[in-house]
Amino acid sequence: MSMLLMRILFGGLTAAALAVASFPMLVLVNLAEGGTGYGMCPSGISACDLGYLTSVELLVRLLVIMFALVALARAIVVVWRKLNQEERGLV
Repeated sequence: MSMLLMRILFGGLTAAALAVASFPMLVLVNLAEGGTGYGMCPSGISACDLGYLTSVELLVRLLVIMFALVALARAIVVVWRKLNQEERGLV
């Protein structure tokens, strides 16, 4: 049962990492279609007044989230391997 839970958690983290990685592309597609870029440019791309650091702030936030997800995935893999070794009687 615990192995199934580890696989589900790892799959969820992988899906979350893919969602975070695809967010900038979704913002650009939304802006190209005349949207607000999910709140980045409330008046649309033609009247977008972003500061110099807005994109850097978004990049840093996305990178922090990605590193946290990768760290969690790594921790899950370590626990997964330990459970595998215990089930096989190697520990």
